[in-house]
Amino acid sequence: MMGITRYILRQLAVGMVFVSAALACVLWLTQSLRLIEMIVTQGISVGTFLLLTGMLMPSFLVVIIPIALFAVILFTYNKLNSDRELVVLRSAGLSNWALARPALILAGIATIVAYALSLWVIPLTVQSFRELQWSIRNDISNILLQEGSFNKFGNGLTIYLRARNGDGELLGILVHDRRNPDKPVTLMAEKGAMVFTDQGPRILMINGNRQQLPTGTGQLSVLNFDSYTVDLNTAQGDTGPRFRDARERSMVELFNANRAELGDTDYRRAKVEFHQRLTSPLYCLGFALIALVSLLTASFDRRGQTVTILTAIGLMVATQAAALGLANLASANPAFLASLYILAAVPLVLGVWGLTRPPRANLFRRRFSAQPV
Repeated sequence: MMGITRYILRQLAVGMVFVSAALACVLWLTQSLRLIEMIVTQGISVGTFLLLTGMLMPSFLVVIIPIALFAVILFTYNKLNSDRELVVLRSAGLSNWALARPALILAGIATIVAYALSLWVIPLTVQSFRELQWSIRNDISNILLQEGSFNKFGNGLTIYLRARNGDGELLGILVHDRRNPDKPVTLMAEKGAMVFTDQGPRILMINGNRQQLPTGTGQLSVLNFDSYTVDLNTAQGDTGPRFRDARERSMVELFNANRAELGDTDYRRAKVEFHQRLTSPLYCLGFALIALVSLLTASFDRRGQTVTILTAIGLMVATQAAALGLANLASANPAFLASLYILAAVPLVLGVWGLTRPPRANLFRRRFSAQPV
């Protein structure tokens, strides 16, 4: 029995790793395309870009793991059925519970991993991601001036740079400053450089002019200068404390969420996030039981198990869609919070019942054998 369990468990574990890696790569590519704009506009390094995208992966693993587990169980047990291995194992006296044991062991491990991600890893990684993203977008000292393009900084500051030489000297500088809407200013200079001071980053401009059109005069005011500095630090805008949403908060913070502090909308989101972290890992077991009950309780068919597999996929998709829908409803009405637990428990209860009830084929044989000759 232990040898059979190890044999099936090994196939499931290998498939689980490959399917999870494939789905993770797909999701990583979609997120990297969304964040690649930061390389172009913010000038972040490739290492920082990889760090940002890597911080997002734990959030997707909680969704990937149950789906990958479901797919692997369907494929593995369907292959065992097609190769007549399940028929042989049943003939040897193994029950549905014995055949399902390897998948349930893997599902239990996946559930523990999902809880570790949901309760501890994801809040930390999401918070680190948001803080790094906030720092990149608001700390203008991290911004690289792009040649041949209009670089927009903060509220109302646009800088154009014709070229940059190997010594870091900036050539052909154009600055349009609308941080004071009543007094827009345009500056042009032959050359300059980016300098960093205790008060923040500045652009030093050499041999240029400052142009301004005073309100109501209709006459352009031009001031030629040998050197001029543009303060970039004030372009950062509001750099006050960053608001942390529900996904960044720990379980303790979510449990002790204060409606007066967060407001009604964010308070409801915090409560939904708290209950989702407790229920979402249970779908590892739930999806596994859906796949197991669908295949192990189905009668053998030489033409394949296409209808059974499609039914299992439909049940899994419907459960996942219902979970997302109930989460949205609970965000609007806290009365639906209990439904999150009910939905997570339904596959578990029905799955256990499906594996413990007598197979339909055996019931048919008993009825047939009970008929008088």
